[in-house]
Amino acid sequence: MTAALTAATALPLTAAPATAAAHDPVIFVHGWNGSASNWNDMIGDFKADGYTDDELTAWNYNTAQSNKTTAEELSAVVDDVLAKTGAAKVDIVTHSMGGLNSRWYLKFLGGADKVDDWVSLAGPNHGTTSADACFDASCTDMRAGSEFLTTLNDGDESPGATNYGTWWSTCDGTINPADSTIVSGARNTQTGCISHLGFLTDDGVSQDVRTFVS
Repeated sequence: MTAALTAATALPLTAAPATAAAHDPVIFVHGWNGSASNWNDMIGDFKADGYTDDELTAWNYNTAQSNKTTAEELSAVVDDVLAKTGAAKVDIVTHSMGGLNSRWYLKFLGGADKVDDWVSLAGPNHGTTSADACFDASCTDMRAGSEFLTTLNDGDESPGATNYGTWWSTCDGTINPADSTIVSGARNTQTGCISHLGFLTDDGVSQDVRTFVS
Protein backbone atom coordinates (compact mmCIF):
# COMPACT_ATOMS: atom_id res chain seq x y z
CA MET A 1 0.00 0.00 0.00
CA THR A 2 2.77 2.44 0.92
CA ALA A 3 4.67 1.58 -2.26
CA ALA A 4 1.55 2.13 -4.35
CA LEU A 5 0.95 5.52 -2.78
CA THR A 6 4.58 6.48 -3.34
CA ALA A 7 4.33 5.54 -7.01
CA ALA A 8 1.11 7.50 -7.43
CA THR A 9 2.65 10.51 -5.78
CA ALA A 10 5.61 10.34 -8.14
CA LEU A 11 3.49 10.31 -11.29
CA PRO A 12 3.36 14.12 -11.76
CA LEU A 13 7.15 14.21 -11.73
CA THR A 14 7.23 12.12 -14.91
CA ALA A 15 4.46 13.96 -16.76
CA ALA A 16 4.86 14.45 -20.51
CA PRO A 17 6.55 17.69 -21.64
CA ALA A 18 4.38 20.64 -22.65
CA THR A 19 3.07 20.65 -26.20
CA ALA A 20 5.23 22.67 -28.60
CA ALA A 21 3.93 26.05 -29.77
CA ALA A 22 1.66 25.94 -32.80
CA HIS A 23 3.67 28.56 -34.70
CA ASP A 24 7.15 29.97 -34.97
CA PRO A 25 7.19 33.28 -33.08
CA VAL A 26 7.13 36.23 -35.48
CA ILE A 27 9.27 39.37 -35.04
CA PHE A 28 8.13 42.42 -37.03
CA VAL A 29 10.83 44.95 -38.00
CA HIS A 30 9.68 48.37 -39.22
CA GLY A 31 11.47 50.69 -41.60
CA TRP A 32 13.14 54.11 -41.48
CA ASN A 33 11.26 56.57 -39.27
CA GLY A 34 8.68 53.87 -38.58
CA SER A 35 7.54 52.30 -35.34
CA ALA A 36 6.08 49.10 -33.95
CA SER A 37 2.58 50.51 -34.46
CA ASN A 38 3.09 50.19 -38.23
CA TRP A 39 2.29 46.51 -37.79
CA ASN A 40 -1.05 46.85 -35.97
CA ASP A 41 -3.16 45.77 -38.95
CA MET A 42 -0.99 42.82 -39.90
CA ILE A 43 -0.68 41.64 -36.31
CA GLY A 44 -4.47 41.74 -36.09
CA ASP A 45 -4.58 39.44 -39.12
CA PHE A 46 -2.09 37.04 -37.53
CA LYS A 47 -4.18 36.92 -34.35
CA ALA A 48 -7.30 36.21 -36.39
CA ASP A 49 -5.40 33.23 -37.80
CA GLY A 50 -4.77 31.85 -34.33
CA TYR A 51 -1.46 33.40 -33.29
CA THR A 52 -1.16 34.45 -29.65
CA ASP A 53 0.31 37.63 -28.20
CA ASP A 54 3.33 35.64 -27.01
CA GLU A 55 4.03 34.58 -30.59
CA LEU A 56 4.02 38.13 -32.03
CA THR A 57 6.66 40.79 -31.32
CA ALA A 58 6.58 44.22 -32.97
CA TRP A 59 10.02 45.68 -32.27
CA ASN A 60 10.95 49.36 -31.96
CA TYR A 61 14.48 50.56 -32.69
CA ASN A 62 16.41 53.75 -33.48
CA THR A 63 16.19 54.09 -37.26
CA ALA A 64 18.90 56.78 -37.46
CA GLN A 65 21.70 54.45 -36.39
CA SER A 66 23.75 52.21 -38.64
CA ASN A 67 21.96 49.09 -39.81
CA LYS A 68 24.89 47.08 -38.47
CA THR A 69 24.13 48.38 -34.96
CA THR A 70 20.46 47.57 -35.41
CA ALA A 71 21.37 44.06 -36.57
CA GLU A 72 23.28 43.49 -33.33
CA GLU A 73 20.27 44.67 -31.33
CA LEU A 74 17.98 42.42 -33.37
CA SER A 75 20.19 39.47 -32.51
CA ALA A 76 19.49 40.05 -28.82
CA VAL A 77 15.76 40.38 -29.50
CA VAL A 78 15.69 37.06 -31.35
CA ASP A 79 17.55 35.30 -28.53
CA ASP A 80 15.14 36.78 -26.00
CA VAL A 81 12.07 35.62 -27.94
CA LEU A 82 13.52 32.13 -28.35
CA ALA A 83 14.27 31.93 -24.63
CA LYS A 84 10.81 33.13 -23.62
CA THR A 85 8.86 30.90 -26.01
CA GLY A 86 11.06 27.81 -26.08
CA ALA A 87 10.83 27.83 -29.88
CA ALA A 88 13.66 26.53 -32.03
CA LYS A 89 13.41 29.33 -34.61
CA VAL A 90 11.59 32.59 -35.30
CA ASP A 91 10.13 34.15 -38.43
CA ILE A 92 11.06 37.75 -39.29
CA VAL A 93 8.71 40.04 -41.23
CA THR A 94 10.15 43.38 -42.31
CA HIS A 95 9.12 46.57 -44.05
CA SER A 96 11.43 48.85 -46.02
CA MET A 97 14.79 49.37 -44.26
CA GLY A 98 13.96 46.59 -41.80
CA GLY A 99 14.93 44.23 -44.59
CA LEU A 100 18.52 45.48 -44.50
CA ASN A 101 19.38 45.21 -40.81
CA SER A 102 17.64 41.82 -40.59
CA ARG A 103 19.54 40.50 -43.63
CA TRP A 104 22.79 41.64 -42.04
CA TYR A 105 21.81 39.70 -38.94
CA LEU A 106 21.05 36.58 -40.97
CA LYS A 107 24.21 36.75 -43.06
CA PHE A 108 26.87 37.90 -40.61
CA LEU A 109 25.59 37.39 -37.05
CA GLY A 110 24.40 33.79 -37.14
CA GLY A 111 20.77 34.60 -37.74
CA ALA A 112 20.31 32.09 -40.55
CA ASP A 113 20.51 29.34 -37.93
CA LYS A 114 17.69 30.92 -35.90
CA VAL A 115 15.30 32.24 -38.56
CA ASP A 116 12.97 29.88 -40.39
CA ASP A 117 11.27 32.39 -42.72
CA TRP A 118 12.31 35.95 -43.63
CA VAL A 119 10.04 38.47 -45.37
CA SER A 120 10.97 41.78 -47.00
CA LEU A 121 8.07 44.08 -47.91
CA ALA A 122 9.20 46.97 -50.13
CA GLY A 123 12.80 46.65 -48.97
CA PRO A 124 15.68 48.69 -50.47
CA ASN A 125 17.77 45.54 -50.74
CA HIS A 126 19.91 46.96 -53.53
CA GLY A 127 19.53 50.63 -52.65
CA THR A 128 17.09 53.47 -53.31
CA THR A 129 17.55 57.00 -54.61
CA SER A 130 15.20 58.17 -51.85
CA ALA A 131 18.06 57.70 -49.39
CA ASP A 132 20.01 60.44 -51.17
CA ALA A 133 17.72 62.98 -49.50
CA CYS A 134 18.35 61.95 -45.88
CA PHE A 135 21.63 61.88 -43.99
CA ASP A 136 21.32 59.49 -41.05
CA ALA A 137 23.89 56.71 -40.87
CA SER A 138 21.10 54.36 -41.92
CA CYS A 139 20.34 56.49 -44.98
CA THR A 140 23.94 56.20 -46.11
CA ASP A 141 23.58 52.43 -45.80
CA MET A 142 20.52 52.50 -48.08
CA ARG A 143 22.21 54.30 -50.97
CA ALA A 144 22.94 52.18 -54.03
CA GLY A 145 26.60 51.19 -54.08
CA SER A 146 27.14 51.94 -50.38
CA GLU A 147 29.80 49.98 -48.52
CA PHE A 148 27.04 48.42 -46.44
CA LEU A 149 25.05 47.17 -49.44
CA THR A 150 28.12 46.10 -51.37
CA THR A 151 29.14 43.88 -48.46
CA LEU A 152 25.61 42.64 -47.80
CA ASN A 153 24.98 41.65 -51.42
CA ASP A 154 28.39 40.16 -52.13
CA GLY A 155 28.16 36.45 -52.80
CA ASP A 156 25.08 34.59 -51.58
CA GLU A 157 22.17 37.00 -51.02
CA SER A 158 20.03 34.39 -49.27
CA PRO A 159 22.39 32.25 -47.17
CA GLY A 160 21.56 29.32 -44.95
CA ALA A 161 18.41 27.22 -44.73
CA THR A 162 16.16 30.23 -44.13
CA ASN A 163 13.25 30.68 -46.56
CA TYR A 164 13.51 34.16 -48.09
CA GLY A 165 10.51 36.00 -49.57
CA THR A 166 10.12 39.53 -50.96
CA TRP A 167 7.15 41.57 -52.15
CA TRP A 168 7.51 44.67 -54.32
CA SER A 169 5.43 47.01 -56.48
CA THR A 170 6.14 49.40 -59.36
CA CYS A 171 3.79 51.85 -57.61
CA ASP A 172 5.96 51.93 -54.47
CA GLY A 173 7.31 55.46 -55.03
CA THR A 174 9.89 55.22 -52.21
CA ILE A 175 12.00 52.30 -53.38
CA ASN A 176 13.68 53.47 -56.58
CA PRO A 177 14.18 51.39 -58.61
CA ALA A 178 11.20 49.37 -57.40
CA ASP A 179 12.83 46.03 -58.22
CA SER A 180 15.62 46.84 -55.77
CA THR A 181 13.65 44.69 -53.34
CA ILE A 182 14.36 41.48 -55.26
CA VAL A 183 16.81 39.16 -53.49
CA SER A 184 18.60 36.42 -55.39
CA GLY A 185 17.48 33.02 -54.15
CA ALA A 186 14.28 34.36 -52.58
CA ARG A 187 10.68 33.88 -53.63
CA ASN A 188 10.19 37.33 -55.18
CA THR A 189 6.61 38.50 -55.72
CA GLN A 190 5.61 41.53 -57.75
CA THR A 191 2.27 42.76 -56.43
CA GLY A 192 -0.36 44.97 -57.97
CA CYS A 193 -0.22 48.76 -57.55
CA ILE A 194 0.59 49.24 -53.84
CA SER A 195 2.18 52.29 -52.24
CA HIS A 196 5.20 52.00 -49.97
CA LEU A 197 3.17 52.26 -46.75
CA GLY A 198 0.31 50.37 -48.34
CA PHE A 199 2.27 47.12 -47.93
CA LEU A 200 1.59 47.37 -44.21
CA THR A 201 -2.20 47.29 -44.58
CA ASP A 202 -2.89 45.48 -47.85
CA ASP A 203 -5.07 42.42 -47.20
CA GLY A 204 -3.62 40.42 -50.08
CA VAL A 205 -0.05 40.99 -48.97
CA SER A 206 -0.96 40.13 -45.39
CA GLN A 207 -2.52 36.84 -46.46
CA ASP A 208 0.49 36.06 -48.65
CA VAL A 209 2.86 36.69 -45.74
CA ARG A 210 0.88 34.51 -43.36
CA THR A 211 0.85 31.70 -45.90
CA PHE A 212 4.59 32.06 -46.51
CA VAL A 213 5.56 31.79 -42.84
CA SER A 214 3.06 29.06 -41.94
